Amino acid sequence: MSKLNFLFCKIALALLVLLAAVSVAYNYISHYVAEDYILEVNQKLYGEIAAHTVKEVKPMVNGKIDSVAIQDIMHSMMVLNPSLEVYLLDKEGGIITYVAPYKKIKLESVDLAPIKEFIAAREDKPFIKGDDPRHPERKNIFSAAPILDKEELQGYVYTILASEEQMEVVSGLQGSYMFNLGKRMVWITLLTAIVLGLLAVWYLTRSLSGVIETVQRFKEGDYSARIAPDQSGDLVVLSDTFNGMADQIVANIDELKSVENLRRELIANVSHDLRTPLSIMQGYVETMLMKNDNLSKENREKYLKTVLNSSERLSNLIAQLFEYSKLEAKQIEAKKEPFFIADLAQDVFIKYQILAKEKHLQLELNTPEEVPMVFADVGLVERVIQNLMDNAIKFTPYGGKIILHLVPNKEDVLIKVEDTGKGISKEEQSVIFERYQKAGSTKQNAGAGLGLAIAKKILELHDATIRVQSKLNQGTTFMFQLPTYAA
Repeated sequence: MSKLNFLFCKIALALLVLLAAVSVAYNYISHYVAEDYILEVNQKLYGEIAAHTVKEVKPMVNGKIDSVAIQDIMHSMMVLNPSLEVYLLDKEGGIITYVAPYKKIKLESVDLAPIKEFIAAREDKPFIKGDDPRHPERKNIFSAAPILDKEELQGYVYTILASEEQMEVVSGLQGSYMFNLGKRMVWITLLTAIVLGLLAVWYLTRSLSGVIETVQRFKEGDYSARIAPDQSGDLVVLSDTFNGMADQIVANIDELKSVENLRRELIANVSHDLRTPLSIMQGYVETMLMKNDNLSKENREKYLKTVLNSSERLSNLIAQLFEYSKLEAKQIEAKKEPFFIADLAQDVFIKYQILAKEKHLQLELNTPEEVPMVFADVGLVERVIQNLMDNAIKFTPYGGKIILHLVPNKEDVLIKVEDTGKGISKEEQSVIFERYQKAGSTKQNAGAGLGLAIAKKILELHDATIRVQSKLNQGTTFMFQLPTYAA
């Protein structure tokens, strides 16, 4: 049996159990409803017996029992209905005398509230139950009428209309009726469950078959498979959930492929970029060992300085690789806080003055007197400005100029690093922010090509973008914006 057929069998069985429970509940309720129905019919039919009896016969005269009248009442009641129980009550509801089979009386008085309510309803008598002197634990239907002598209340005639003997007969007949009704209800329930089960199987199969086929295709590797609206039918929530899950799985697969490609690219670039400074260091160290006795002091210092520069370059390269890997893996979070961007720009400007003098570059800081605070991660923003300044110094020829601008606007502050270098072509501008991409690399400015990629990743953490404006042989300007801090 397939899983789908098993599901449908479970649905049909659940319907059968549900309908069986409903039928049992129906029989149970019908039993009590039918019993009350019989009692209400009796009360409607014989509710005026007590009133007619009192009208024809005076059971009490001057507050005393008329024994002859009582015998007439007993004879009349027993002739009309042998199962009736007749009670003569005083004004407080106490039982004075009675006519009842076997004389099994357990109460000395009855509650007058139902009797008064019954008598007050003149025409359409309500369905009311009162005390049953033979069975104090239950209520029973009755007929009642006041006994008046010269318009003065003397007592009540209280007649139980459904005696114990009558209820035994009714219960027997009702049990037989309910048994026959129950048998019919079982067959009706069974047939209804079968019909509804078949309809449910057909109805769900119409929608589920297309859904199952699509899920099977996706399982077999067709990641473009989606449940179309005409396939989902009434299972819209299921189809939307599956389609969303499929889109997420495909996105995760693409991300994993991207990470794998990044890993391979990272290994290839790391092996290439690390090989160059290591080769330089190895070559100079071997030369120093081979010509140790013949090297002059000047050449020895030159070789050692070259080895030192290569080791520093190697250290910076490794640091950049680790930093970019953490940014790519989203292991770095921006801890934003308000700070004065003008103070940060001044610190960076002072740090780069020595490097600028070594290359005979003119370094300027262009900031207005009042620059508002910005809301960002001060350490990461400093890293971005340093990367842009490193690029500017690296690609600006001797005698050139580098300007760090701060331009406050209404809602943000624009940071610009402008140089008078050789510029970047339009073709290269579209790729310089990608990892390991460099514009116009030479031996003098060779590097890993990660500075701008790191800057871009950091600014993405701040929901900001970095832009470039450049013309060949005229210079380049990198710029980005940070939101001002609203206290």
